[in-house]
Amino acid sequence: MKTLIIIPAYNEEKSILRVYDNIIDYNKKNKSDYDIIVINDGSKDNTEEVLSKNNIPHIKLIQNLGIGGAVQTGYKYAYEHNYDIAVQYDGDGQHNIEYVENIIEPIKNNEASMVIGSRFVKDIDTFKSSAARRLGIKLISFFIKLVTGKKICDTTSGMRAIDKDIIKEFASSYPTEYPEPVSTVHILKLGYKVSEVSVEMNERSEGVSSIRAWKNIYYMINVILSIVLIGLRRTR
Repeated sequence: MKTLIIIPAYNEEKSILRVYDNIIDYNKKNKSDYDIIVINDGSKDNTEEVLSKNNIPHIKLIQNLGIGGAVQTGYKYAYEHNYDIAVQYDGDGQHNIEYVENIIEPIKNNEASMVIGSRFVKDIDTFKSSAARRLGIKLISFFIKLVTGKKICDTTSGMRAIDKDIIKEFASSYPTEYPEPVSTVHILKLGYKVSEVSVEMNERSEGVSSIRAWKNIYYMINVILSIVLIGLRRTR
């Protein structure tokens, strides 16, 4: 199945080449054929120079749209180029390419339409973010189950795969704020099957996370309100 890896990147000059090379090396060693598109989300550092100098396939956004807008750009590209599977994949080195096959396998087998790479479905001794973020993830998980009936363990994972139907859905409509949990609720309310597979992630070594407000009560309230409002809107 034709598979595209979408890498949103904002100020990732120190890591994006390594991330890209890791995928290319994996393709060569495993005879896989994952295509790659990097979305340069209005970076202010030398990310664009690194992408261009190394002939890395990418789309340059003239201004920063945030993670939601950058990822949707990738989904639009996937839809326009008729991909069967699209994989969201961070540009900061936190994700491991060897887990992509595990994530797309349920889609290939028609067992799920969206698959989330999760740090929490198994008790693995690996990087799982800070205690404050883990608490936030648990709260979000509670409200997702409340409005959908489905427990999602890793609600903010940026490593996800979707099938052709959801590519079309996300290409036309995708949340700009809190995109991972909100889009998951949206898909669940539409009746698609969402599953999680266990992955290990690395701690970010360069750059700044796009989720910067986990200790801010305002952030958590808005995430939860967004989830509840989608749940109410879709059940009317």
